[in-house]
Amino acid sequence: MDLLPYLAQALTPFNLLLALGGVVLGTLIGALPGLSATMAVAVLVPFTFAMVPASGLIALGAIYTGAIYGGAFAAILVNTPGTPSAIATTFDGFPMAKRGDGNLAVTLATLGSVVGGLVGALALLFLSPPLSKVALAFGPPEYFWLAIFGLTLISALSQGDTLKGILGAAFGLFLATVGVAVVGGDVRYTLDQPMLVGGFDVIAALIGLYCIPVVIDLVARPDPHLKVSVQAGGFRLAEAMGHCARNWFNLIRSSVIGTVVGILPGAGGSIASLVSYSEARRSAKHPERFGKGEPGGVLATESANNATVGGGFIPTLVLGIPGTPPDAVILGALLVQGIRTGPGLFTGQGDIVYTFIFGLLIATVLMLPVGLLIGRYAYQAIVSIPKAVLVPTVAFLTIIGSFAIHNSMHDVYTMLGLGFLGWILARFGFAPSPIVLGIILGPIAEQGFVQAWLIGNAQGNVLGMFFGRPISLAIAALALLTLFYPLLTDMLKARRARRGGTAATPRETIDAD
Repeated sequence: MDLLPYLAQALTPFNLLLALGGVVLGTLIGALPGLSATMAVAVLVPFTFAMVPASGLIALGAIYTGAIYGGAFAAILVNTPGTPSAIATTFDGFPMAKRGDGNLAVTLATLGSVVGGLVGALALLFLSPPLSKVALAFGPPEYFWLAIFGLTLISALSQGDTLKGILGAAFGLFLATVGVAVVGGDVRYTLDQPMLVGGFDVIAALIGLYCIPVVIDLVARPDPHLKVSVQAGGFRLAEAMGHCARNWFNLIRSSVIGTVVGILPGAGGSIASLVSYSEARRSAKHPERFGKGEPGGVLATESANNATVGGGFIPTLVLGIPGTPPDAVILGALLVQGIRTGPGLFTGQGDIVYTFIFGLLIATVLMLPVGLLIGRYAYQAIVSIPKAVLVPTVAFLTIIGSFAIHNSMHDVYTMLGLGFLGWILARFGFAPSPIVLGIILGPIAEQGFVQAWLIGNAQGNVLGMFFGRPISLAIAALALLTLFYPLLTDMLKARRARRGGTAATPRETIDAD
């Protein structure tokens, strides 16, 4: 198939302007806590109805990919993920910023996002039909085990104490059960309070658990919030390119993981970034550096979560199954435009689809200059702004961002309550990431478990439903390996230390003689 005409259509001045504007707007929205990629796409969908379908899709795709990338700015500079997919970016991004390498971390996030976005978009361009079959192979038990896998990842990645990570994830799972059940509609743990019927919103919980402890610490500590780097005025692009060259396999592997996870409806960038981060840490020569400002950690998470954009469009376009909430909004825009998704979309309306895919590729490339420019001034502003201005600004944004989710004060109360609780738990060594991931993955795990149990019970084979499917067994094995991997590593290190001490005794005796 000759794809050049579609590329030429995507390169028209109007489409280029839409791609550039979408990336800029999406990046700014994603960087603000509470203003998620879904919100950005949903608000701007009506503006695309006056455009031709391909141009409208390019604008929405550019906003989507820009918002996913923009979440890294707040994650790196103020330890607050702008979007849930940037949670793992805080692990190494903020420690880099605290030691004065915030501009390097932002450049690394930009390069990683561009590489991941290109891999995901290229997979969408060339591999859509075969990869879409992966999504069809996943049923309720696979989604249950996938959620459990995500929870074991975050507990294992908890800095310092795996047990506290597991307890934090369990607490997040409990918070996810508050309100109306995802299957059956039972009302649980509301304490007869009407405002708890809707449960705890993920975005409000994310803002509270990450933002409020940072605001309190900024007020409580007299020292500067970030170190000022002597190189703060530059992009440090050459240095970042060097890190990318040394981590080239990590970049490609994380991008592929993000693409594959993005294909699975409901999985999203949170799981993709955690899986990629865990794999990068496991295979690193110096895994002990992760969590303390390791550039490879930022590259792994950002390349993975941006690769989910292209991966998520594969089931959306080929099967009509949205991979993520923004994909669901874009699918609705397609239906309004009269475009029917399905296997025949690439042949029946190929001009629209291929023009959109090339537009997504162009928007991803434009993220490089846009991200470097925004990142440079964002880092300078965050470093140089006085605390007396920074603290009220961040606090104001947290309140406005929480209220904007559903125009409800309940989300503001949720944000403040969980934020203060998160600050107290942090004093005892509990990280916020396991709690947030528990809230995110809890509904996925519950829905998958209940549906698989009902199907297995109807078939008279409950155990076979959970443990008799090859993909389920593979994911369960990965979850067990990830859960016990830190313990096995510690045991092996202790055994090697004992052997080393025993072997050293004869030599020490000879030296003494």
